[in-house]
Amino acid sequence: MASNETHYTIERGAVDKPTKVLIVVAPYYRDVADQLIAGAQAEIEAWGATHEVIEVPGALEVPTAIAMAGRMSNYDAYVALGCVIRGETTHYETVCNDSSRGITLLGLQGYCIGNGILTVENKTQADVRADADGQNKGGGAAAAALHLLSLARKWGAPRKGVGFVPKRDERQIASDSEGNSIA
Repeated sequence: MASNETHYTIERGAVDKPTKVLIVVAPYYRDVADQLIAGAQAEIEAWGATHEVIEVPGALEVPTAIAMAGRMSNYDAYVALGCVIRGETTHYETVCNDSSRGITLLGLQGYCIGNGILTVENKTQADVRADADGQNKGGGAAAAALHLLSLARKWGAPRKGVGFVPKRDERQIASDSEGNSIA
């Protein structure tokens, strides 16, 4: 079982400027959702960021809410939380695959999202993974979002001296000795 395994965790970072994180949760299993939220909130606060929590009807609506917030608001990062437990129909596969696909597509567009939507076989597995004092998948999702944000801020910084742009007083290769263009 995963709870008995030791996993490497990237060292917690800190934000260097005001950071707002939106936690989007599908609270279908309220007790599981509450544990995921508690873990995410604690991790966000430990980084020095602020957060807001909104609820959506189900896991399929989580990516849509994040996309809407990304277009209409000013959050820096997002945490997707919820729980999907396998049932007797193929609905489980649809919800797991489509919610994950939606979050992945948003991430590929540059959204900094931590995916904490649990996909499990039973309630016991959900409880173990959600427990803020245990596996803390809500905290892990928040950490993932903030680590991605740190990378985005690092790579989005102004660049100086990158590339092969010549200095103003430097001669161009495609010019003659008097500085006239050869072309």
